[in-house]
Parts: sequence; structure tokens; C-alpha cells
Amino acid sequence: MLEADLGVALFERVGRKLILTTTGAGLLNHARVMADAADAMAVTAAGQSQDITGRVSISATDAVSTYLLPGIVARIRREAPQVTIVVVATDSISNLQRREADIAIRHLRPTEPELIGRHIDDMAAHFYAADTWVAQYGLPQTIPDLAQVDMLGFEPVERFIEHLAAAGVCLTADRCRIVSGNAVAVWEMLRHGLGVGMMFGSVAARTPGLTRLLPDWPGIAVPVWLVTHRELHTSRRVRVVFDIIADEWRGLSAASAAAVSARPRTPRRAARSRRRGSAAASRS
Repeated sequence: MLEADLGVALFERVGRKLILTTTGAGLLNHARVMADAADAMAVTAAGQSQDITGRVSISATDAVSTYLLPGIVARIRREAPQVTIVVVATDSISNLQRREADIAIRHLRPTEPELIGRHIDDMAAHFYAADTWVAQYGLPQTIPDLAQVDMLGFEPVERFIEHLAAAGVCLTADRCRIVSGNAVAVWEMLRHGLGVGMMFGSVAARTPGLTRLLPDWPGIAVPVWLVTHRELHTSRRVRVVFDIIADEWRGLSAASAAAVSARPRTPRRAARSRRRGSAAASRS
């Protein structure tokens, strides 16, 4: 249709594929400029709405979408029942300029000038294992012990290994016996006792039957940024959802901190405590 309107060939078929002709490639940049202008107009128009009705899309990783967002969405439904929430569960960074999402929960600070972000938390990721795994293989006592266990890793494995090395945990790729690009899949494998893995403390605190390994290790800090387009933040429904997410996240953070402080002692910590108690008794 477009080729007929323009009177030029934009594509040519090579086998089963369509590739741009020289003319089509020359027009591509113009098409992108038009698409960007249309996206900007749509974002600006949506930002003018003062109704608390309509759709608001929230982008977050698969783990956050599965384990942390449901409670937040429940409050949104109570306080803004006319808003339809669209959850975009992806580990990719959604393009807010192109309206792939209205609000994004990211683990990187936004750098685009047209976006606004609020730093709402610094979550910590720790090592965990199912109680059944600990009963079978024992409890790792030191970071070097982790190099000897079957680790549940994330794709790409090389990047996962690099992140651990930066945190002082040296691991080789051959120890990652099960890997996935989906954190929910990795977490379910962990719950079934298939190895040691990492997860945010706020998620683990909601999951029974697990043991946090190396409780004295501070974990890996993961920043949490709540991001939206500057124009969209003037939309009343987007602003309401944005503020509820920020407020609920503070509660998640507080609950996670309370769970960590109340965690039961591991055998090693308990043994140290008993030794200190025995020493105090002998001195008295």
C-alpha cells in the first residue's frame, strides 16, 4: 500500500526474507523521525489527562512483577478502581518514550533528559538454598565454600560470574549447572532443592522453607528507581499509581529489614554465641 502511494519499491524479496531497497533505506530515517514525533505527541496528550480512569502500564523484571507487584497492585485497585493496570514483566529496559510502559521499576538510574526518576530503595541480593538442599549437602560456611556447590545462574552466565567476582565471590562457569534468563524459573528451581541461588531479601522473606547462606555477608546492593516520562507525570492517573508504588515500596523495604534482623541463627552463629556464653560463665 505504501509503495503504491509513493510509487517506489521499498522492499525486495530475497528468498523468504524482505530487505530494504536503497530507496527504502534512504526513507527509513525520515520514517523514524515521524514515528518519534508521533510518540512525543501521544505522550504529551496523555499527560494532559486529569481523569483517574484508563490504562497505566508498569514495567518491571519478572521477579519483581511476580513476587512484589501483586500487593502493590492490590492497593492500586482499592484506591483507583477505575484504572486498568497493565503489567509488563520483562528483564529488558522498556522504552518509555515509545510508550512501551508508563512507569518502569528499574535497577539503573535513568539518564534520558525527558525521564524523571525517584530512587526508592537499595535492595540486597543474597545467597539462598532450600532447607532440603542444606539437609542433604550441608551449610556453606565461607565464600570459598560457594565455589564448590552447584550454583543456579543467570544468562548470560559470563556476566553473572563477573557480577559475583566484583562482589568478592569467585566462581567458575562450570559450577553453574542450571541457568536461565528468567529469575522466576531460577527461584523455583532453588525452592525445589536443585542448587544455591541469589534473590532479593524482600522476595526471600516471603518464601518459607529456605535458608539464607553466609548471613554475615552484606550481599549485593541493587538500586531501585521508579521512572516515568516527564510529560506523563502530569497525568493524574499516572501520578496516583506512581505515588502508590513509591509508598508501598517503603513498606516492602521496612518489612525486609525486619525479617533480616529477626532471622534465626545459623549453626555457625549459634556456636559462636554458645562459646561466648561459656567464656562469660567461666569468668564469673
